[in-house]
Amino acid sequence: MQKNHYSQIDNPIFSKSFGILPDGEEVLLYTLYNNKGIEVSVMNYGATITSLKIPLSYTKKVDVVLGFETLEDYSNSFNLPNAPYFGTTVGRYAGRINNGQFLLNEKLIQLNKNLGNHNLHGGKTGFSRKFWKLITISESENPSITFQYVSENNEENFPGEMTVEVTYTITDANELKVSYTASSLEDTIINLTQHSYFNLDGHSEDIVNQQLSINSFKTLETNINNIPTGNFFELARSPFDFTTPKECPTKIDNTFVLNKENEVAATLFSTKNKLKMSVFTNQPAVHIYVGGNCFNQIKGKENVSYHPLSGICFETQNFPDAPNHSHFPSSFLQKGAVYNHETTFKFEII
Repeated sequence: MQKNHYSQIDNPIFSKSFGILPDGEEVLLYTLYNNKGIEVSVMNYGATITSLKIPLSYTKKVDVVLGFETLEDYSNSFNLPNAPYFGTTVGRYAGRINNGQFLLNEKLIQLNKNLGNHNLHGGKTGFSRKFWKLITISESENPSITFQYVSENNEENFPGEMTVEVTYTITDANELKVSYTASSLEDTIINLTQHSYFNLDGHSEDIVNQQLSINSFKTLETNINNIPTGNFFELARSPFDFTTPKECPTKIDNTFVLNKENEVAATLFSTKNKLKMSVFTNQPAVHIYVGGNCFNQIKGKENVSYHPLSGICFETQNFPDAPNHSHFPSSFLQKGAVYNHETTFKFEII
């Protein structure tokens, strides 16, 4: 993108009150700006991205993520028939864990079940519904913000007190970087992800005319409950082979095994706005999900009614149910070791 008047922004970070939680904690909404005009808003509740605005021209920006106008709407969205987790940090374990249980050091751990007989996205009140403490703000050329959450031992029955930090950075190269670190006082498991729903045509549109590519030759085979069987499904010549760009599918909820770390994991392209998003990660997989339906019960930003084709998620992560499959990449986090997850969303006008 060319230099423009956005480079004159004096304050790269702005904050305002976004509401009060039932326990009295005030949630603040922080907006970060870079000198190219990108702005991202994040809040303490769930360390959640609420908006991400990308400049298309000197005078026009597009908000490319789904979200709500109020804290109450975010809270109430977890009571929808299918909670959307708009923009949240998901943990302790993203995705499904079969029967909500796994073996750790030869001990059976039984987690809370919040999806039928299974554990999904960390349980009944996972990281997405927690208050995250503001740790640092950096107002440098690449402004960033860091939140921290301390998960108590046996929260949702996960072992070990765990300290988690997430840093959001917007760079001069038009990137949104998401960095997670975590450590535990006991051996445990972990799998974090960022759960934004993207739409490069704008959050009020649908995604069907956008082009999707995924750097993957195979997905995880799953059963009727979308639980991994332990086998893999080869994608060549299948409808889910996105090694070359195709229109976004109208229904997808699959974990794609990435070919190589830190190469592009996936791309999304809007022919309408000539806007391309490339996703990079150090994680072994990206779970792709199309959705966003709020069942006409909660309005989205700008009074938009979100529906099943409103957005697409790029959940960079380890494999779902990895603790129950020894040949999957390990989700084990040893006491005192440090978990490190890096994901970058890069934006370009083509």
